[in-house]
Formats: sequence, structure tokens, C-alpha cells
Amino acid sequence: MNSVRKAPRVTSFDVAERAGVSQSTVSRALSGSAVISEATRDKVLDAAQALGYFVDERAARLRRGHTGTLATIVICKPGGGARDVNPFSYALLGGICAAAAERGLEVLVSLQSEEDRLFGHYVERGQAEGMIVIGTTANRTAWDYFRKAGETTQPVAYWGSPLGDLDWVSSDNETGARLAAEHLAERGCKKLAVIGSHTSTQRQFGERVDAFMARAKELGVTAILETIEPGGARREQGRMAAEALLESGTNFDGVFAVCDALAFGVMDALQAAGCSVPDDIKIVGFDGIPASELTTPPLTTIEPDLDQAGRLLVEAVADGSEHPSVRRVPVRLLVRGSS
Repeated sequence: MNSVRKAPRVTSFDVAERAGVSQSTVSRALSGSAVISEATRDKVLDAAQALGYFVDERAARLRRGHTGTLATIVICKPGGGARDVNPFSYALLGGICAAAAERGLEVLVSLQSEEDRLFGHYVERGQAEGMIVIGTTANRTAWDYFRKAGETTQPVAYWGSPLGDLDWVSSDNETGARLAAEHLAERGCKKLAVIGSHTSTQRQFGERVDAFMARAKELGVTAILETIEPGGARREQGRMAAEALLESGTNFDGVFAVCDALAFGVMDALQAAGCSVPDDIKIVGFDGIPASELTTPPLTTIEPDLDQAGRLLVEAVADGSEHPSVRRVPVRLLVRGSS
């Protein structure tokens, strides 16, 4: 069996020989050094292009003391994998990658869940210049670990942490929940239900519940809280909460679910019970995940600006702030068929 031999790797010495200059001149020319004349630089660039030579940017950055890389940790549920990650985390990860690219940075992504395999010392090992941590709040062990890692790793930024002592970036939950209440009231709803929790590790849930209830009261609209059961998948929690509402005999014509995944379960339960959405009951979610467009009917939702979220998280680590302040990401109401 004949094997295909790879062509030898082109080096800076090959470029130097073709350009008729020294290897050190090639290095200076390709790094943009001002001591190299434009004529010499052009000659080196022409030789490099002809030979198909590319500068090893990572090696060059390391020589200058920079990796050009940010580590992003996505915390998963224990025993879970890539398929179990909340779609919102993937959407947020996209915003982080886009923001990093704008700064000429690369992103090293690591999905982590198991206690004995957690790792957060990318900065200390010279693999990254900073660390961003996002993901499920259901894995408290992982969050405790990355809090401790963050005490020695600088800079670091977090999104959606269940730990009150971490600096974090989050959606403008109050504004979003108030928009949801106003929208349902404008659609003629008189008896509202919010599906959420004050005790969930997702502390933004409590913020959304409080803001929604307060705005409903200001508008003179009745609003009650149906608390989700702890544990389990969000969609199942939403389904169970809606079923409990229906079984209680409570009259309601509008629902605000504090995240889209809960709203999906609410919609399942209402439609299974013969309720028409939106004719009988209108629904609003929160998060604006891509799947919210694919429900039947499409879900009205509060969408945070994930591009801005990515920029704030990257800014917090790339600019080297040791004590970033709490930062809120703007939100907008996306009106669709469910309301």
C-alpha cells in the first residue's frame, strides 16, 4: 500500500533564502517592525506568499506574553453532555465567540460537569488570558469550584451564577418582566399567572417574578404565582405547573413563564387540556432562544441582546478588570403568535 508523503513544512528560513535576506529580517518584516524598509518588507511578503508560508500567530503571541485566547467554561448538569446543555447557553456562547472575534481573540470552549474532572486554571497554565463561566445553576459543585478558581485566576467573568458573591453579567430581568406584564394587559388579559420561583438557584427567576407581579399590580391586573417544582427539566416543570393551575380551577387568561423552556411545557399542558393559545390563554416567555420561533404557535418572548452580553463578558476579561461591576443586558419584546 502506497502512502502519501506530506510536503515538508515551509519555514521562515525558506522565506529568507527566497527573499535573499536573513531569517531575523523575515521575522521583523512579518511582525511589522518599523526598522524594516517597505521595499524589504514587500520582498519578504512576496516570498512568503509564493511559498505558502503563514506566521504562527499563537507562537508569536506567546513570545509577546499573550495567548490571544479566552477560555469559556459551560457548566453542564452532572452526568449530562452536549445534548443536555440549555439552548440559551449555546446562544450566549455564540455572542461570546462573536465578541471575541471582533477583538481578534480566539475562544477555547470547555463543557464541564463531573466533580473529579473540573478544571479552571487556563490562565495559570498560559493557555488563556482570562476565563468566562456560564451554564446551568443545577450543578452547585461546579459553581463552587469555579468561584474558588476565580479567586486566583484573573480576570474572570460569570453569567447567571447561583452564588451571590460573584461578579456577573445578566439580562435586565426587571425591564423584561415589566414588558411582559404590560403586553399581556394590552392584549386584554385580566387574570394573569406567572410560572416561576423565588427559591430557584436561577436567582434571575425571582427577579422576574417580583417585577412582573409589581407591574401587574400597578396596571390593576390580578396576578398569581404558580411555583415550579424543584429539579427536573424546565419543560416538564412548566407542564406540571400549568396542570396544577388547571386542576385548581383558577381562572387565568394570560401566562408569563420566566424562561422559554418553562413556556414550552405550559403550552404543552394547555393544548393537551383543549385550551386554545392565544384565543383562550396568551403566553409570554423569557430568553428568546431560537426554538421559541418553532413552537405552535410561535412563542412571544423577552429577548436579551446576546451580542451585547457577549461583548460585556469579553470586555470584563479582555480589559483586565479585577472587580467588574454588575452589568445588565438590554432586552426587547418579540411579539409572536402565542399572544
